[in-house]
Amino acid sequence: MEERMVTGEFQEEDSVELSLRPSALNQYIGQQKVKENLSIFIKAARMREEPLDHVLLYGPPGLGKTTLAAIIANEMGVQFRSTSGPAIERAGDLAAILSSLEPGDVLFIDEIHRLPRSVEEVLYPAMEDFFLDIVIGTGPSARSVRIDLPPFTLVGATTRAGLLSAPLRDRFGVLSRLEFYEAKDLCSIIERTAEIFQTSITKEAATEVARRSRGTPRIANRLLKRIRDISQVKGEVEISADTTADALTMLQVDDEGLDHIDHKLLKGMIENFQGGPVGLDTIAATIGEESQTIEDVYEPYLLQIGFIQRTPRGRIVTPKAYLHFGMKVPGSE
Repeated sequence: MEERMVTGEFQEEDSVELSLRPSALNQYIGQQKVKENLSIFIKAARMREEPLDHVLLYGPPGLGKTTLAAIIANEMGVQFRSTSGPAIERAGDLAAILSSLEPGDVLFIDEIHRLPRSVEEVLYPAMEDFFLDIVIGTGPSARSVRIDLPPFTLVGATTRAGLLSAPLRDRFGVLSRLEFYEAKDLCSIIERTAEIFQTSITKEAATEVARRSRGTPRIANRLLKRIRDISQVKGEVEISADTTADALTMLQVDDEGLDHIDHKLLKGMIENFQGGPVGLDTIAATIGEESQTIEDVYEPYLLQIGFIQRTPRGRIVTPKAYLHFGMKVPGSE
């Protein structure tokens, strides 16, 4: 997949994100409903002196699922352990992680939809009754060993909740969907990040970055880093609106937060298929990307802003997208 400034997927340069993450719910900006619910559930669990029920966080990448998981551990006053679905290849890997937990600990599994099915089945009794049944050996000498586990909280994160099996999804007591951020919340995040970077930014500049960040804090922080570089080279003491606009043009991020790959996808559908309907695999072949990448990474925001629609016959480009490119809408006078 081609590297993009405006993807919510984690990239190497986002490692600075770790130092930007809030550590408490009252510092976490946005996702108000999710925060309110978690705050109540955490308070109740602490009053009962029990671990928090298992939590599933789902939604597009870059919206703060990992940050929320770490905050849950912090608010509960327990240790935070982190891994990912693809990293747990065998039941033994899972057993090693779970058996090392202390009572009440939070185990965060990112991309939980990518857990191998054999591992997932071992996870069921661990989540429900806090024990593992591990088969040791093969053939006639195989035997089952039961390992008791301390009570713990599993926080799973996924960008594709639809790929989770029903038995796994049903074992989560708290399901929270993270939505794209509103511009005002992103503006607050940008101003907070600028402060951590010991950089000053005008309100107009922060608003402009927020408007073009596709509702995603990770993208907002990534754009701010690049704009800060350009502002610094210009010798500015405060990031200005003019420098921000110039930098975003240089980074090929347009007024709606679309980049050259979004343009390629939308214009490809318009020019080659009269705006659709066109199948996902056909779009993928046309622009040289994988179908799953288009569905997981490119489409969610384009659907959110109403530039494309999914229909039973395929994807179609909406009149709104035609107008964005200054093109005549088919069928209009």
